[in-house]
Amino acid sequence: MSAPRPPTDPSGLERYYVLTKGRSRPDGSASSLDVATLIVSLTAPAPGMQHEHEDIVRRCRDPLSVAELGAHLGLPFNILAVLLADLLDAGRVEARDPIPAHDAGRGLDIALLQEVLSGLERL
Repeated sequence: MSAPRPPTDPSGLERYYVLTKGRSRPDGSASSLDVATLIVSLTAPAPGMQHEHEDIVRRCRDPLSVAELGAHLGLPFNILAVLLADLLDAGRVEARDPIPAHDAGRGLDIALLQEVLSGLERL
């Protein structure tokens, strides 16, 4: 007699496979996303959208970093990046660099780093 199979875990790998339609990494412009990239919604959620896409669009009314978004949604970075690629391609969200170009040459901003650390500690 064989041992009974454990029930399928809906929060495991099978769920991620379904969420991403089998894709393991993003394509195109989303391949340059990192945890500090800011995501901001350009549109409201549309009827018929995948639940996770709706949740991303709703949460990103104000800019939110990929790291913060992943923590809120409980999704690993690569899964979230695939979902964000869908939304970027559809023009529903925009990815922004976390540091404005005019500030890029100034070096490290200690106050900004302290705010990031404080935000991470609150998660």
